[in-house]
Amino acid sequence: MTAPRVVSLAPSATATVTALGAAELLVGVTHHCDRPADIGSAHGEEFPIAIGGWLNPDLDRVADLDPDVVLTSDGLQSDLAEDCRERGFDVRHRAPATLDEAVETFAARGADVGRPAAGERLAADSRRRLDDVASAVESRPRPTVYCEEWSDPPMAAGNWVPDAVRAAGGRYPFVDPGERSREVDLAAVERADPDHVIVHVCGHGDRVDPETIASRDWAVDAPVHVIDDSLLNQPSPALIDGVERLAGLFHPETETYS
Repeated sequence: MTAPRVVSLAPSATATVTALGAAELLVGVTHHCDRPADIGSAHGEEFPIAIGGWLNPDLDRVADLDPDVVLTSDGLQSDLAEDCRERGFDVRHRAPATLDEAVETFAARGADVGRPAAGERLAADSRRRLDDVASAVESRPRPTVYCEEWSDPPMAAGNWVPDAVRAAGGRYPFVDPGERSREVDLAAVERADPDHVIVHVCGHGDRVDPETIASRDWAVDAPVHVIDDSLLNQPSPALIDGVERLAGLFHPETETYS
């Protein structure tokens, strides 16, 4: 069977395909995707080709790549997914909203690119790692945590982040699991009196000065932790790394994640 030609229009999809060990299938990715290193592509050294942003890719260029499957993700790409279908592309759109749904998507992505067994293994390994975290933080006090996905204006992280905080042994009173991130009143953060502030500004990696948050005119006396936004902002296997990172921050006495 000929290996499918895959175009990924979502950073989370690109990261998941790479984690599946199937990066060589990628013939096109967006400028916002982390390009797989040393993939040994059978298509040539120029692949995968960058085909624009994740919300505004060049669909003519996508067509030139003659993909067998196009991967999209998130509700923000719903219209883009439909545009791709209208062009005749075989689109696999996955839009998980919770941590459980994100893990289920790892298996689905395996099926999307013709690697179902690898997808099932990745999902099973992710669940095992989450179970290990749950065991490590069980019965420990749960600190209150505020996670900021955007800082101007401040936005409390939603989607799978509330699940990630709880999986890591924390308490997250700002957004319910599965709900979209939303602007937050700093007074509401003050009233919650968080023990930790997690900053993972979308698109900034870990390039945020924690002092810009710590020095705000607010009555919050908590350590500010800046982490790479890929660990929390995309429903890829990096999210499991993010849960483990949070567990180490919330429970440094847990040697496994400290």
